Amino acid sequence: MNRHDAEQLDAQDPLAPLRQHFHLPEGLVYLDGNSLGALPKATPDRVRRTIKQEWGQDLIGSWNTAGWIDMPRRLGDRIAPWIGARAGEVLVADSTSVNLYKVLHAALQLQQGQRKRVVSERSNFPTDNYIAQSVARAHGSELVLVDTPEDIPSLLDERCAVLMLTHVNYRSGRMHDMGLLTRWAQQAGALAVWDLAHSAGAVPVDLLGSAADFAVGCGYKYLNGGPGAPAFVWAHPRHQGQVWQPLTGWLGHAAPFAFTPDYQPAPGIQQDQCGTPPILALAALESALDVFDIARQLGGMSAIRAKSVALTEAFIAAVDAALPQVRVESPRASAQRGSQVALSLPAEVDTYAVMQALISRGVVGDFRDGEPPLLRFGFTPLYTRHTDVVDAVAALQDVLTSGDWQAPGFQRKGKVT
Repeated sequence: MNRHDAEQLDAQDPLAPLRQHFHLPEGLVYLDGNSLGALPKATPDRVRRTIKQEWGQDLIGSWNTAGWIDMPRRLGDRIAPWIGARAGEVLVADSTSVNLYKVLHAALQLQQGQRKRVVSERSNFPTDNYIAQSVARAHGSELVLVDTPEDIPSLLDERCAVLMLTHVNYRSGRMHDMGLLTRWAQQAGALAVWDLAHSAGAVPVDLLGSAADFAVGCGYKYLNGGPGAPAFVWAHPRHQGQVWQPLTGWLGHAAPFAFTPDYQPAPGIQQDQCGTPPILALAALESALDVFDIARQLGGMSAIRAKSVALTEAFIAAVDAALPQVRVESPRASAQRGSQVALSLPAEVDTYAVMQALISRGVVGDFRDGEPPLLRFGFTPLYTRHTDVVDAVAALQDVLTSGDWQAPGFQRKGKVT
């Protein structure tokens, strides 16, 4: 695909009007929305209004007059249709890690100690496995990790209590068949817990249709809620009221303002709220979700997924054509791939330095260490263009051909890599 062809595709893109709703510096190719989404242009004013008017003028009254107290549920209702859930089933609160802690505890409680294994992937995002280790220890259970997705079925037996997977793998971008794996887990008597951090807002998710048991997800990647944006949590209605989540905070109480000394869980997903909601962060996320309302009018998830597939396929094809020394580590079959593409380089090339050299040229992806180390590129359908694909591959070709990545400055690592 040449630049002229890319420009024609961008002109025909039904989602093209959404890009104008984001602040993207001129000349920058931003392919890191799978780590931190771009800033919606309306967000600064939305947060400013929350600070100056709701907090500054109305003060504590805004818990009622501005609806602060209902924001976790209100935002959950807006995320729900994008993940195949219903209004009243999703809560925006805490971080993905904290929410995973809650639902893993709940899942193991439902198993009543009769099964002792939590099964996941060794390549899962590390915090998920760390949380699972902690929860398993508290329940006298163990975390068992598989090396490849093909190994999962062999561990779905009478010992398996929970299958915990990230829908789209953070390194490779491989996307699991949620419905199939949930069914296999449940047929073996296990519960299925899904992390949607790299799915929500970018690929189709159908929690109810797949009969998943629990799910958590992130607010700051494809949902564009800002750095450290609150996460979300979902539990299938069949599990509501069956167990207590472990972080029994006051806003998860059935009557938080009765201030009784004993805990009584709120009905439904409200039980999963713990402490006071972070209103400034919720205001930013709420503003970001406004863009998804516009996206729904332009074709919704079907249009988002179609563009995601088109962008990632174009990127893979361009890499294959221009860079035969580069290996595509993401699945080539679009049905198995999320909205990102991971590349590995020859062993003699410093992958981290290559990414730094790319960033210096205005192409922002990210580096993920491991075996092999990866260049990772996220394609956010709300604002990524086909011309971005062309420019990114051209810049990568130039960096590798010129050898500029060998400059000492590109090899210095910061705290965040």
